[in-house]
Amino acid sequence: MRIKRRPTAEISISFLDVISCGFGAIVLLLLIARTVEFSAVEPEQPEQGSLTVLQKQLFDLRGDNRMLQRELLGKQEQLSQIEEDIARLRDQLASVDRAQTRTPTVNKERDELALALQILEEEMARLLASKARQDNQVIGGIPVDSEYIVFIVDTSGSMFDFAWPKVRREMINILDIYPQVKGIQIMNDMGEHMFSGYRGRWIPDTPGRRKAIINRLTTWTPFSNSSPVEGIQRAIKAFYAPDKKISLYVFGDDFTGGSIRQVLDTVDRINAKRGKGDRLVRIHTVGFPVHFLAPGGRRQTATRFAALMRELSFRNDGTFVGLNSLN
Repeated sequence: MRIKRRPTAEISISFLDVISCGFGAIVLLLLIARTVEFSAVEPEQPEQGSLTVLQKQLFDLRGDNRMLQRELLGKQEQLSQIEEDIARLRDQLASVDRAQTRTPTVNKERDELALALQILEEEMARLLASKARQDNQVIGGIPVDSEYIVFIVDTSGSMFDFAWPKVRREMINILDIYPQVKGIQIMNDMGEHMFSGYRGRWIPDTPGRRKAIINRLTTWTPFSNSSPVEGIQRAIKAFYAPDKKISLYVFGDDFTGGSIRQVLDTVDRINAKRGKGDRLVRIHTVGFPVHFLAPGGRRQTATRFAALMRELSFRNDGTFVGLNSLN
């Protein structure tokens, strides 16, 4: 009897097993290769000259600045005492020189006084040199040699709603690195004064005035167009004097004006160079990241502000600090 055999299938189960195993091996190789590729990528390191690093340096050095200021005050007291001692010794030397009788005792006394006077004068010269180095210090890239400071604050709704506590803290921080100045002014970006009674005049720098400024800032919200040009222009025209060292601190979060180039050219004309190339005033700027953190923020106008202020500060002998937090 003839046995009937089943017809052989064109694709057998064994062939499908081989294909499946091969496909699985390829997928496994791809996964391994992708894992190796990702693990080989090293995280980017922040640039040492980035704004975040400069800001950290500024905050880290504030404590050192307070210590140096206390040391400076102590040295000033030493200078005053030394000047009094020098004046007294000079009077004594003059009295000895006027003596009619030149005895060995008198000569010895005169030599001792002359030596003491020389030692005191050398000590005074050393303290004066130390004071000069202190006066020329730079904190976190910001020169703090100015005798007068003007704050120009963006008082727009976005700043007041999201950044105002941070604005107050940053103003306090900047005032702390200037323990004593000859005058302060507070204006908004439109050129409106915080205290109308001091329009066109410097606010005296006293602890009471500083406290009044911070308290008034809590509810101070005049109209703003989010452009610093008007405030800078009015500040320079009202307060510049050739015998004064003045720094402007511009606070803001975005720029809604027209051409950035036009703003730079306008400020160049207002804050023209003088003498050996120095500007009339320094212009420092502080950028608040409101539109990068707040819901519905306008990142485009915030980016324009950062670009404008970085170039504006560079051209006007100042420093731009971009904050990375509102806390």
